Amino acid sequence: MSQLTEFGLGDKLKVKGKIHAVGVVGCGSVGQGITLLVARFGIDVVFVDTTEDRIKEIYGDLEAQLDNEINHWGMTSSEKRLVLSRIVGSTDFNNLKNCDIVIEAISSRKKGTMIELRQDIFSKIEAVVREDAIISSNISTLMISDLAKVLKNPGRAVGMHFIEPIDKTTIVEVVNGVKSTEIAHEKVMRFCQMIGRKGIYIHESPGNISTRMIIPVINEACEILMEGVASVYDIDLTMRETFGHNVGPFELADKIGLDKVLKFMENLYAEFGESKYKASPVIKRLVRANYLGRSVGRGFYNYENEKPVSNTITCAIIK
Repeated sequence: MSQLTEFGLGDKLKVKGKIHAVGVVGCGSVGQGITLLVARFGIDVVFVDTTEDRIKEIYGDLEAQLDNEINHWGMTSSEKRLVLSRIVGSTDFNNLKNCDIVIEAISSRKKGTMIELRQDIFSKIEAVVREDAIISSNISTLMISDLAKVLKNPGRAVGMHFIEPIDKTTIVEVVNGVKSTEIAHEKVMRFCQMIGRKGIYIHESPGNISTRMIIPVINEACEILMEGVASVYDIDLTMRETFGHNVGPFELADKIGLDKVLKFMENLYAEFGESKYKASPVIKRLVRANYLGRSVGRGFYNYENEKPVSNTITCAIIK
């Protein structure tokens, strides 16, 4: 291929409009989920994070997730090596220059939307990528138009919301901003097909479909729990078995992170002012106690190796 490149033939062999490489800025749990999903479908991924130590940590996390699949007969060692061979980590935004789509997926434990930080990331991405590259964000309660304001070409910005659990959910919410072009939208929808997902067209609104629907469900589950109607386990079991959900509301909240769930609730309540989005006291108490979910080993469930081992949470926190 190097000889082809010397004669200018490499680029000619690429199919115009096809997605060859994807960038992910911010590789926490969501960023890692996106990275592995894309790499599984034969697309190269460049992820960017803050420090070299963090890059090494992310590689370890990705390898551990794939090892877990091997242990459960979900893939072979050779398949694992192939997936990892498609992933490159860096602290340098310049390594995103050949990406066809770049997705901002930063993880923040702070309150609010961190919109200034995300806008700064958008500007840094635009400074290095090609003119036809799509700049996206894994948005849930944000507006893609607000992020795209800083771009010289805001038409290239289209939001994508990958819904947890990313490896199982087949839907991606595709959010057009005020200035998003039809070409950009079609490219993102095609990308969704390439990674085995169905893109759902969303007219931008904080919470899209999924977050606006799940937040009231989590709040109501907390209300049922506080009333002593049923246990965490039985509420989750009922939702899984009755409505065919992959996970129950408490399992999902733990997976997302209760601090993130609280932030979603606060953002939606600030936007719409409706009581169904107002954070449950249970969520607030668990966050104050640092019971943040799977990432710290305890939330609505207690965890060992990221697997729930019990559903008993401290009564003093609930009451």
